[in-house]
Amino acid sequence: MLTDAERALFARVRPLGFILFARNCEAPDQVGRLVAALREAIGDEAAPVLIDQEGGRVARLGPPHWRRPPPMGDFAALAAIDPESGREACFLNARMIGAELAALGITVDCAPVLDIPAPDGHDIIGDRALGGDVETVSMLGRAVCDGLLAEAVNPVVKHVPGHGRARADSHKELPVVDAAVEDLRRIDFAPFRRLFDAPWAMTAHIRYTALDAKRPASASPDIIADVVRGDIGFDGFLISDDLGMAALAGAMGERARAVVEAGCDAALHCSGRLDEMEAVADVAPRLTEGALERLARAELQRTSARKPAERRAAARLADLLARGGKAASA
Repeated sequence: MLTDAERALFARVRPLGFILFARNCEAPDQVGRLVAALREAIGDEAAPVLIDQEGGRVARLGPPHWRRPPPMGDFAALAAIDPESGREACFLNARMIGAELAALGITVDCAPVLDIPAPDGHDIIGDRALGGDVETVSMLGRAVCDGLLAEAVNPVVKHVPGHGRARADSHKELPVVDAAVEDLRRIDFAPFRRLFDAPWAMTAHIRYTALDAKRPASASPDIIADVVRGDIGFDGFLISDDLGMAALAGAMGERARAVVEAGCDAALHCSGRLDEMEAVADVAPRLTEGALERLARAELQRTSARKPAERRAAARLADLLARGGKAASA
């Protein structure tokens, strides 16, 4: 549970919300109490609580208390054989993830990954990707979003404007991508453009020399304004990737200031270290009016999505029953 120091800090600075990691998640009852305590500490019973529950090697919840979701690459492989089966399986898997998260009070899942891996790209993306082409990634990315929203959990598309060409792990160093703008627009930006209406998105800590020769996307006003908000057309709630990743330079407070001044609606800090949280809190401003509006739209999207999804599920059930309702298949 929360320490006295954590509770005092959260009450003083009232962060937008919280993100959980495996270190925070021991059992369902414990996670539920923790989520409630975090919201109580800041006096906001609807504060967003985030988690990375993609599946495969990026899953903060797992056995024995939770299902271990397969990696997204499994659905890409199925879609290569049967696109509709791949799409439906991806939707159902995301809905199952969403149901587990909603039961714990978690309202935001940092998924899906819309990055398209390049042949020489670092395997930090690898089987986290939903495929290797724009059409497949866009189709399955939409299925993940729909499945999560069906359980009133907001998806976060990532890592905008695209992590697939990176030949380094941004957790350890700053990747530099030298691709031409035309190639980035045609491939990397395309899935994000197709899902421009997603409620949340997360930036990439990558320097694209053709877009901003000096700064990574997360800290680049040019990339966020001209590419993320402009070319891609994303107008949802935008968060940075983790401030603690080695791709960013400077002290923790400087990193937080850089991403917010670049145009991120919020800075994401994940280590749980009290001194780092205090440094971020000292420089992070209150949400702008634009950010509050985007957050409100995302919350409306999350809470209003369940009924249409239930109607789709009912229609699917009716279709299956209409085929004969046999328990065996020929």
